[in-house]
Amino acid sequence: MSAEAVPETTTASQFWSGARVGLPVVVASAPFAFLFGIIAVDNGFSVAEATLMSAAVFGGASQMVGLELFGHHIAPWLVVMSIFAVNFRHVLYSAALGRRISHWPALQQALGFFFLTDPQYAEAERKGEAGQRVGFAWYMGMALAIYVPWVIESGLGAFFGNLIPDPHSIGLDFLLPIYFLGLVMSFRKRANWLPVVAISAVASIIAINTVGSPWHVTIGAAAGVAFAAIFPPRGRVEIEP
Repeated sequence: MSAEAVPETTTASQFWSGARVGLPVVVASAPFAFLFGIIAVDNGFSVAEATLMSAAVFGGASQMVGLELFGHHIAPWLVVMSIFAVNFRHVLYSAALGRRISHWPALQQALGFFFLTDPQYAEAERKGEAGQRVGFAWYMGMALAIYVPWVIESGLGAFFGNLIPDPHSIGLDFLLPIYFLGLVMSFRKRANWLPVVAISAVASIIAINTVGSPWHVTIGAAAGVAFAAIFPPRGRVEIEP
C-alpha cells in the first residue's frame, strides 16, 4: 500500500466510526421526525415544504415551535424570538465545541456548527474529554448519519401522515426524551453534576408554569449555567471517559 493511500483509509475509517455513533440517534429521533412531517402537513405545509424546512433548519424543537406559530398570525419578531429561546443552548454548545475544532479550517468549522445538535455536542465533548482528537471526518460521519435520515423521515411523515389520524396515540415520541436523558446521565461523573441538573430542572418547571413554553428551555439552561459559574468545582477534577 502506498503512503498516499493511508490517509484516505484513515479518513474513511474515522467517517464510519462517527456514523456508527450516530445510528442510535437515528432510532431515537425517527418518531420525532415522522411526527414533524405529519404536523407540518396538518398545518398547511406541502410535502416539499416540510422536507425543505427539515433540511434548512435541522432543529427538531425549533421546527415544532415554528409550526405552532406560523399559523397563528403572530408578529415575525415574536416567531424569531421564540425559536431563539428554544435554540439558545446552541450558543453555549458552540462556545464549548469551538475549542475542540479550532484546528479545522474556517469553512469546515462553519459546516460543523450547522450540523451541531444535542447528541453531536455530547459525543464530541465526550471524545475530547477522553483525550481524543475531534476530527472533521469523524464529526461529519456522525452528522450525516443523523441529518440525512432526519430529512428523509420528515418527508415520509409528511407524505404518509394522512394514514395516521392521531400520531400521539402511538406513543413513540417518548424515545427522544429517553435518549436525551441518557446523554445527561453520561456526564454524571462531573463535579456538581447533580446540583446543576436539579437547579436546571426546577427552574424549567417553574418557568413552564409561569412564563410558558418555549422559554422554559432557555431559563432552565441559564439557571444551570449560572449555578455552575457561581459554584465551580474546586481543584482538578478527573473525568472518566
